[in-house]
Amino acid sequence: MPNHFFLDGLLNLTLGVGLGLGGGMLGIGGGLIAIPVLGLLYGMNQHLAQGTTLVMITPNVLIGFLRYRQRNDIDTRAVLTMGLTATVSSYIAARFAASLNAHSLQHAFALFLVLLASYFAWLSRSDRHDRRPAVMLPAGFHPLLGVVSGAMSGIFTVGGGLVVVPALVTLFGFTQTQAQGMALALVVPGALAALLSYTQAGNVDWGVGIPLAIGGVLSVSWGVALAHKLSAARLRLAFCAVLVGSAVMMLALK
Repeated sequence: MPNHFFLDGLLNLTLGVGLGLGGGMLGIGGGLIAIPVLGLLYGMNQHLAQGTTLVMITPNVLIGFLRYRQRNDIDTRAVLTMGLTATVSSYIAARFAASLNAHSLQHAFALFLVLLASYFAWLSRSDRHDRRPAVMLPAGFHPLLGVVSGAMSGIFTVGGGLVVVPALVTLFGFTQTQAQGMALALVVPGALAALLSYTQAGNVDWGVGIPLAIGGVLSVSWGVALAHKLSAARLRLAFCAVLVGSAVMMLALK
């Protein structure tokens, strides 16, 4: 039994290292990949996988944001404004998600990922993602984006960052790496609020989540460094591939 416990902990730690690397590179904290992986490895339902993933996401995104901030000019005021509204909407949305059927939530998450992948692919093909928009939205729209981000984070745990990155680039004119750094910062308060809600509903496996978090903390900085060595086009391509791959894994789960 002790050996089994040790091997499980080592597996989760190693998995956390890989998820932290990928999450740091793509600005998503590793949670996007972790949810279907936890379902495949441990047979967790959608609620439990999302709640357990939040244990890893919270420290990962905080460290990832600090690393992106060292390399980019981050609009701290915009992050704080969006973070306040995201925290409230994330907690409310997480309470709502806990009441949903796990199977329905799983399929909704897969559809959400496919739609986002299609959107990114369209942006890449039209070559609009590398240019600043002709008309940028004013800063007054930041709180609204925070509400949307928080709602997606509460329902899907990783949805907020996925929505924020393309919105910040295409609607507010930020660069890809600036947007990824801001998205990570925005996820922090929303992840904490969602984690509280999932914990209250009993949908967190701390024995799995803590080793994942430790592994992610060890590797997320490497992922951020890798992101700054890749072109924006390659980052978007990798992002699309992860979105589609995660959606396929979600649909493969029973």
